[in-house]
Amino acid sequence: MSQELIQMSRTEMERLRILHRVFDHELTQKKASELMEVTDRHLRRLVKRIREQGDTAMIHRSRGRPSSRKIPEVRQRRILKLVESDYKGFGPTLAAEKLWECQKIRISRETLRQWMVEADLWKVRSRRGQRLHQWRERKHHRGEMIQMDGSHHPWLEARGPELVLMGYVDDATGDFLGRFYSYEGIYPAMDSFQRYIDRHGLPVSIYLDRHSTYKTTREPSVDEMLRGDLALTQFARALKELGVKLIYARSPQAKGRIERIFETLQDRLVKEMRLAKICTEEAANDFLETYLPRFNRQFGKTPLSESNLHRPIPKDLCLKDIFCIKESRHIAQDYTVRWKNRTFRIQKPRLTMKRQRLLVLEQFDGTVRMKFQGRDVAFVEITDKIPRPTAQPMARTERSRSRAYSPPPQHPWRRRFLPPKRRPILPSSNQHEQPLPF
Repeated sequence: MSQELIQMSRTEMERLRILHRVFDHELTQKKASELMEVTDRHLRRLVKRIREQGDTAMIHRSRGRPSSRKIPEVRQRRILKLVESDYKGFGPTLAAEKLWECQKIRISRETLRQWMVEADLWKVRSRRGQRLHQWRERKHHRGEMIQMDGSHHPWLEARGPELVLMGYVDDATGDFLGRFYSYEGIYPAMDSFQRYIDRHGLPVSIYLDRHSTYKTTREPSVDEMLRGDLALTQFARALKELGVKLIYARSPQAKGRIERIFETLQDRLVKEMRLAKICTEEAANDFLETYLPRFNRQFGKTPLSESNLHRPIPKDLCLKDIFCIKESRHIAQDYTVRWKNRTFRIQKPRLTMKRQRLLVLEQFDGTVRMKFQGRDVAFVEITDKIPRPTAQPMARTERSRSRAYSPPPQHPWRRRFLPPKRRPILPSSNQHEQPLPF
């Protein structure tokens, strides 16, 4: 005799137990409806159904049947084919967004994720074993702290050169501003920060890592020690002149907000530029101008305070004198200054300039300027070098052998080695005088 297996959920089994107590007159229908948390009408409907069909009537009628809202398999295969051909490597969220944006196909992110996992187009990433770090609350005001970093990544994949994305994110709002450069160094750092303050103003502080562009390990120079300053890089010196506080992170997780934004951009921005067929640095920067506003609208946050702590740039502040390579140099006796294996002579010098120090400012286009006591100094570069006379080689017959110098016996060097002169014995006046016997 075959036995029929009935699959019920835990809730259905509990309700069936209560209904059997109703059939045994141990509970009233009103009390049973309160225990089952259903209405009296629905309870009477369940009682009638079980009396007619048995305990199997307690199972939900939709169990085992395909949903009426299920997407047809033909449509599912079409969507997966589009994902595999046009959006290969895209995550479920980005793929769902691009399907709606480009093909006007609306599909939920979770449904597409399950399809992609089944079709081996997406792998489930496990977060087990990851180290947990202490969460830090966002700053309350816009411009209170800016996180800065450079991201080295194959942004153009194999279509173009290797680029570095210099990025700035507001800690309070999450708004991102970035620009592509060919390397991470002093010029990209200063140029990108100048573009940031031109658009938003001067922030209160900036949070960055210990890259050699931002923090140096050298000992302070004599001038820095006399001023009581620490050794600074050119970028740190520029921020100090602008009145922006520097905060150095001791780990990548400390500035996790910009690290997570870089991780998102490395997934989304790379694929967006692939669809747009971006191949050069200039085209990539032009693409950022239109892409980042949409990115900030999607991922930005509302600050806890509406006040903006960005400061306007003072009108009397010359950014050209700040965003440059600036060092002090010594003025020689002949009023010349040495700078990077180049020699410059000061025009119309003053007597008080001798042995003094002046500032040499080199712009990133190669232009060199000099300032003495806050004023520009005119100078010219000395390019003509006086050739040194070269000795003519002597003939083999005239060439003399090098011999060690030997001073004569009467030379002062040898006098100290001569025996002392003895005093001569003079003859006595009495020739018959005999000397004493002692």
